[in-house]
Amino acid sequence: MKQLHGAESEVKSLRLMTQRMTLTQKEMEEVVLKRCWLARYWGLAAKYGICADIAMSKYEHWSSLAPLPFEIVLSAGQKAKEEGWEKAGNDDPEKRSKVQDFNDLTGEGNIESMLSVEMGLKELASLKVEEAIVLSLAQQRRPNSARLSISDIKSPSDPKSMEAFELSAEESEDVLFKEAWLTYFWRRAKAHGIEEDIAKDRLQFWINRSGHSPTSHDAFDVGQGVMELRKLGIGQRLWEASRKEIDQDLSSLIARKAAI
Repeated sequence: MKQLHGAESEVKSLRLMTQRMTLTQKEMEEVVLKRCWLARYWGLAAKYGICADIAMSKYEHWSSLAPLPFEIVLSAGQKAKEEGWEKAGNDDPEKRSKVQDFNDLTGEGNIESMLSVEMGLKELASLKVEEAIVLSLAQQRRPNSARLSISDIKSPSDPKSMEAFELSAEESEDVLFKEAWLTYFWRRAKAHGIEEDIAKDRLQFWINRSGHSPTSHDAFDVGQGVMELRKLGIGQRLWEASRKEIDQDLSSLIARKAAI
């Protein structure tokens, strides 16, 4: 009997060690969404001639891994939003949207896939691709403003003191994409107890923003929201929290094994 317990313990230990080398379901979801981000913004970069020497090849690579970036991220945001309704006791199965099942989207679950998307996001940021896209979208809406600059988009004065104006279809889509992104990541941050003093408020803020036609004020807010998420290092802290849970399970098993 003692040998049987020992064998079971060995199997559990091996399983946990394997888990340390693979991604959890939530981590794989995150990989999928980050691939979507890369596919979307390299696609827009290729469309508007930004980093023209590499944009198309980057887009082809990431879109092959995330062929429907807009739809998938919106589904993730809706899923995070509906989780909030369920926990608040407001769940209505008849009104709930059919969200994308991430189990069909995760693909390979190795750590290398996470490292790959993180490197891709750092490259995108270092080349300032997203800022150039925001500028290009604004110039498309205001073709007579050829000298419009990124400082005009990110004015140091409060843009909300100005009257809100309508966005182009592409700008509106970008706002919706980022609202869903922010809803998803603040949901995960709240679940892991990250930035506890603000996570609940941020999550509710982005949940409340969905469902209406975006304006210039919304475009400013999502830009600030994405910057805040990065400044607080939410992505890295989610990874650390997730890995810590696996390490704690492994340590607990080792302790039990030593006590046998």
